[in-house]
Amino acid sequence: MENSHQQGKQSPIIYLRPSKGWLSIDFKELWRYRELIFFLTWRDIKVRYKQAVLGISWAVLQPLLTTLIFTVIFGILLKTPSQDLPYPLFSMSALLPWQLFSTALQRSSVSLVGNANLLTKIYFPRLAIPLSSVFAALVDFAVSFVVLLLVMAYYQYWPGWNILWLIPIVLLALLTALAVGLWLSALNVQYRDIQHMVPFLIQVWMYASPIVYPIETIPEGIWRSLYGLNPMVGVIQGFRWALLGGTPPDITMLISIIVVVVLLISGLYYFRRMEKTFADVV
Repeated sequence: MENSHQQGKQSPIIYLRPSKGWLSIDFKELWRYRELIFFLTWRDIKVRYKQAVLGISWAVLQPLLTTLIFTVIFGILLKTPSQDLPYPLFSMSALLPWQLFSTALQRSSVSLVGNANLLTKIYFPRLAIPLSSVFAALVDFAVSFVVLLLVMAYYQYWPGWNILWLIPIVLLALLTALAVGLWLSALNVQYRDIQHMVPFLIQVWMYASPIVYPIETIPEGIWRSLYGLNPMVGVIQGFRWALLGGTPPDITMLISIIVVVVLLISGLYYFRRMEKTFADVV
C-alpha cells in the first residue's frame, strides 16, 4: 500500500519542445520575465555611472558640447541652413533622438557577449538582454531632454500640440535601435570583430542623417525617397517637427517606418534562429 501510494505521488513529467512558428516569440514569457528585464536595465544604468567622474552630468555635457562644436563649424563658419531656427536649437533637437538611438544601438550590439555568464548558466528569454540595453538608454535621453527644454525656453520657442507625437517618435527611435541591435548582437556572438565595427557604423550613420543640415538639402523626388531608407531620417525629422513645428514630415517618414518594420521582423527572425547556439558559441 505504501509503495502504491508513493507511486501515485510521482512528480509530473515536463516535456521541453522547441517553439513553433516563423518568429515564435512568446510575449507572455517575456512578460513573466519583466522583473529580470527591469533588473538588467537597472544594472546597465548603474554600471554605466559606477566610479564615473562626471556621473549623470555626462548626459548634460555631451549634447551641449556637441551642439557647441556643430554650431561653430556648421552654423557660424559654414553657415549651413537651419530652417529659420537658431542653429544651436536646430542641431540639438536632432542630437537628442540620435544619441538615444546610438547609445541604445551600441549597448545592445555587445549585450549578448557582455552577458555571457548569464547565457551559459540559466534559462530565460534571450531577447531580454538586448531589450534591457535599449531601455537603459532612456535615462540619458530623459536628462538631455530637460536640457533641450531649457534651451528652447532661452530662445523662446514653445511646443504646440505636435508635442503629443513625441512618444511614438521616441518609440520609433527605440525600435530602430532594437531592430539593428538584434542583428548586430547575434552576429557579434559569431564574429567578435562586429563590436569594433559598430562605432564606425554609428559615425558614418550620423552624417548620413539630417542632424547638422536640413532635410531640404536633399533634392525632392527619387533622391529624397532613397534618403528615407535611412530610418533615422524619419525619426529626426519627426522629432524636430514635434518640438519646433515647421514643415511636417513627408514621404520619408513613411519610408523610414517601413524600413524599421522590415529590419525589426527580419532581426527577430535571425535572432530567434541563432538563439539556440548562443550558449555554446559565446
